[in-house]
Amino acid sequence: MKLTSIFKNFFHNEKAGGILLIVVTLISIILANSVFNESYLTFWETSIAGIKLEHWINDGLMAIFFLLIGLELKRELVEGELSSIKKASLPVVSALGGMVVPAIIYSIFNYNSPTANGFGIPMATDIAFALGVLSLLGSKVPPTIKVFLAALAIIDDLGAIVVIAIFYSSNLSLIYLSSALLIFIILIVLNKLKINSLLIYILGGIGMWYCMNSSGVHATITGFLLALTIPNRATAKSSPANYLQKKLHFPVPFIILPLFAMANTAIEVASNWTSNLTENYSLGIFFGLVLGKPLGITLFTWLAVKLKMSHLPSGVKWPHIIGAACLGGIGFTMSIFVTLLAFNDEVMINSAKLIILFSSITAGFIGYLWLKFALK
Repeated sequence: MKLTSIFKNFFHNEKAGGILLIVVTLISIILANSVFNESYLTFWETSIAGIKLEHWINDGLMAIFFLLIGLELKRELVEGELSSIKKASLPVVSALGGMVVPAIIYSIFNYNSPTANGFGIPMATDIAFALGVLSLLGSKVPPTIKVFLAALAIIDDLGAIVVIAIFYSSNLSLIYLSSALLIFIILIVLNKLKINSLLIYILGGIGMWYCMNSSGVHATITGFLLALTIPNRATAKSSPANYLQKKLHFPVPFIILPLFAMANTAIEVASNWTSNLTENYSLGIFFGLVLGKPLGITLFTWLAVKLKMSHLPSGVKWPHIIGAACLGGIGFTMSIFVTLLAFNDEVMINSAKLIILFSSITAGFIGYLWLKFALK
């Protein structure tokens, strides 16, 4: 199977970005628990235009991350693995299982409790980390597995975006929300009128972000909505969507995600941190990512094939699917992002971040070892 140049660029950037994320995360945790603790934590509290630096990253820069996710999904729908129902059915069904089962497992542990709202934490897969671990296996990995995992993770993130929009929005302002949707509709119309100027869409996206941020719906959703409006001219030499996607392939994995990782893993590890590992939300996150993800992805993939809804990609065997499903348990970026929306208590947030890191490392280690033997 030949990989498109855009996907190759995407994969290699995400691969290197995943390694960089590991490095900056370790540096952040070390700094947060060193003699530089106070100055390091204070740095992320720095106010710019009345808004903390951490919030600029989480609410502003992460909208650009969602923009790239949206553009990648759009490209897949036009010319990639999701361009037909037959092609799309497998990663879509697999991703659905990878969202539903972890959410159920989390909810079992946290049913009717104050932490029940965290069900979205183990639902998403971190593309950068997952592809980063997959890359460590080298050329033994069939290209179809790379595409399957990438497509699954993208749909996974789309599911997370929907969950954020529906369950993690509050104090809605209908005026601002209506204004944001109006801008969205105008941009869609401009697309239909064959207007290709990226500047117009970016300016519209900034206005939509402001309105969405003031509406009560999490502003990062704007990035995905904006991606839907940017023209993807399959027959044109220079498609605005493809052009922007290529331009974002460096800053997102090498600047935005590392900044997000550092800002949100500045975790002070208390002496009694192990006591929080047995809390219901910790158990729900751990088993949701490490057990729920591979179980859900593998089960739903098997059902899709068994019911003849789809078939396994060429060169892919069931042990490969199980290994990729284990890597789906690497939640990190999206899991931490949802944690910030689901919980308000700082101690609980820090504990959840630690268990997400631990769970993601465990899932990555299991997936790596499984595939290492499966690919022999």
